[in-house]
Amino acid sequence: MKTLRRLVYTEVLSAVVFVTFGFLALFFFFDFVDELPAVGRNGPNGYQLTHALLYVALMVPSHLYELLPIAVLIGTIFVMARLAQSSEYTILRTSGLGPWRALRMLLSLGLIFVMLTFAAGDYLAPAADRTAQLLKTRYQGRITVGLTGAWIKERQVYNAYTVNVGALSPEGDMLGVRIFEFDARGALVSQTQAPKARFAEDGAWVLEDAQRSEFITSNGESAKVERRRIDNYRWPTEISPEMVSVALLKPDRMSTLDLFQYIQHLDANGQTAQRYEIEFWRKVFYPLSCLVMVVLALPFAYLHFRSGSITTYVFGGVLIGISFFLLNNVFGYIGNLQNWWPWLTAAAPGLIYSVFSLGAFGWLVLRR
Repeated sequence: MKTLRRLVYTEVLSAVVFVTFGFLALFFFFDFVDELPAVGRNGPNGYQLTHALLYVALMVPSHLYELLPIAVLIGTIFVMARLAQSSEYTILRTSGLGPWRALRMLLSLGLIFVMLTFAAGDYLAPAADRTAQLLKTRYQGRITVGLTGAWIKERQVYNAYTVNVGALSPEGDMLGVRIFEFDARGALVSQTQAPKARFAEDGAWVLEDAQRSEFITSNGESAKVERRRIDNYRWPTEISPEMVSVALLKPDRMSTLDLFQYIQHLDANGQTAQRYEIEFWRKVFYPLSCLVMVVLALPFAYLHFRSGSITTYVFGGVLIGISFFLLNNVFGYIGNLQNWWPWLTAAAPGLIYSVFSLGAFGWLVLRR
């Protein structure tokens, strides 16, 4: 069995590496073409061709995380169909490779791809994406999301705060900062805004050239507004630089631990975390889809070929992989809109394809 396992593992690994390299080269070309219009826009000291190449190279881990289950499916289908076409798999079956033993062997190989996908999505991709964004901000401008930036809430001992950060500068400073303070009844107490703020060593925010407006309502007196200008206004808070960066980045670019911590922060401050919870559970279940893909590819070894080409079966694997990728994204959007359970929303595509693959395995392998 060691010889059989070494044969199958070598063939599948070689095919998956080849397919992955082909997909990454294709996406590298597409990303590079998208970056070309920005090259040289800010003059000779701005975004240049070498920066574009480096940025596109830093996007490779993200594409690797997204494409690896599809590459596993296509590569495994190719190997299983080729073994069946050359009658090698028939010889393996006569040598004692039964359906359940073949399934266990492929699942063991799938676990390797699961760990590789998890490492790419939880360690390589977030670090590379963060470096890529900082590279762009250094030569193109700033990091921002939408037209209004990021909104973060925080509850302190007596009052609650709503913070708006417009963008992050290349140096890591916050731009367009607004802080709204509310009392226990929900009434607005003060508003502080500054064009720029930085993080102090103790975690506090230092707002430069801040304008603070305090809304005072004393008993028996009419409400009044007091405005003052402060060169360096210090605001103690537990909102860390990582939380601000998380709020300004897409949730699919965050690690599982960062997502979990950010979800806890949102729940503690009464903010909806549906979108981030779906992405968290997707981070948990997406690597497991590699197991589904190898099971889905096993029935192709039991097909009987009438022609000498296996192109049709490989093309079918491509279509199945694309459909899984699309279904995974569609379920995320629908689950967020319909307020479905986050874990079920993230697990549904994998469960659907698991039932489909096990059904194909049972019908085509065990009954024939």
